[in-house]
Amino acid sequence: MASTNGITLRSATESDWPAILELAEVCFGMRYDQPEIENIPGLFPIDRAIVAVDEGRIVGHTVDRTMTITVPGAATVQAAGVSAVTVAPTHRRRGILRALYTAQHERTEAEGIPLTIFTASEGTIYGRFGYGPATVENAVSIDRAQAEFRPTAPDPGGVRTSTLAAAQDHIREVYDRWRRVVPGGQARPDANWNIWFADPERHREGASSLFVLTHPDGYVLYRRQWRNDESVATVAEFRAVTPEAHAALWRVLLSLDLLKKVEASLTDDDPLPLLVTNPRLVRTTARYDGLWARVMDVPAALSARTYQQDLDTVLTVQDPFRNAGGTFALRVRDGVAECTPTSRPAELELGIDVLGSLYFGAHRARVFAAANRIQAKDAGVLRAFDTAFTAERDPELGWFF
Repeated sequence: MASTNGITLRSATESDWPAILELAEVCFGMRYDQPEIENIPGLFPIDRAIVAVDEGRIVGHTVDRTMTITVPGAATVQAAGVSAVTVAPTHRRRGILRALYTAQHERTEAEGIPLTIFTASEGTIYGRFGYGPATVENAVSIDRAQAEFRPTAPDPGGVRTSTLAAAQDHIREVYDRWRRVVPGGQARPDANWNIWFADPERHREGASSLFVLTHPDGYVLYRRQWRNDESVATVAEFRAVTPEAHAALWRVLLSLDLLKKVEASLTDDDPLPLLVTNPRLVRTTARYDGLWARVMDVPAALSARTYQQDLDTVLTVQDPFRNAGGTFALRVRDGVAECTPTSRPAELELGIDVLGSLYFGAHRARVFAAANRIQAKDAGVLRAFDTAFTAERDPELGWFF
């Protein structure tokens, strides 16, 4: 495929799989369990992998799969979901990552896919390739013994305990309903479900196997663990299609016996703190990104989602890595956008990484402007642009990859 600094890039083959696995384990500092080893090739097919080779040894790797992801307005677009980006610790600072990414993004451009997405292990690497963090998650810890629901909080019931085996069909069905209305939710392949339902030991981190709560419109997967002489329930996945399912599932979680704390991940607009009498009990312990996004085709991507305000502006997008940048006229009427290249003077200037952060609605343009990462012609233009790019609900990563 290509050569850089004596390193050869080529498409991977089936015989490369053991070396790719070994490299991933070294770079990510963990060991895969058998259910993962069996299903990863179905999750990320070997014919989508690119490897860097030095004297017959694989020293770099990247792979993707085409994903269907929901965007604001409950429409879906195709995205290249990138995973397992690795460079051997013996081969740093040789341009291998850039070479791998160049080859991979050239392929995405040729395939006409408007977005690339991934989940990042480190937050300092990928901005130079035009990626921005596109979802926000809040890790929370709740003192179960003190948590009390407000008298006006819904109590719809309908929750049952189940086993993972018995609940599989229900979990799949609810997840598919959920991801169709939540920006950032991806269609979920069988290989990923196979890994979840096998409940690998590595995913438990010393906790129990998964417990299951179901509701007709939701489900919770959680684990129990003794930690520092306290019994803790850690929510691995919480999906609720309706507010009633959300309230009902949290009522049961916060009534589990022999339990000190519940730990979970919430978006900014999750109503849980407003359902309890003391919102301080929903204590944020960390805040972090989930999904990262890069816009590969500005007109196609911006035309695919809906907007919260009419807009008629011109923006210049800088792309430091590929050629997706340029100056574009963006016109929105009744939520629907038209975006085309233009020679008109720009009213807004921003990096393509900033556009990726704004795309799903997790971040505000006015905050990027305050950090001098968006330059606006005037305050009115920025205000309209900021409002237009918000979403009806916070985006959320569907499944980790």
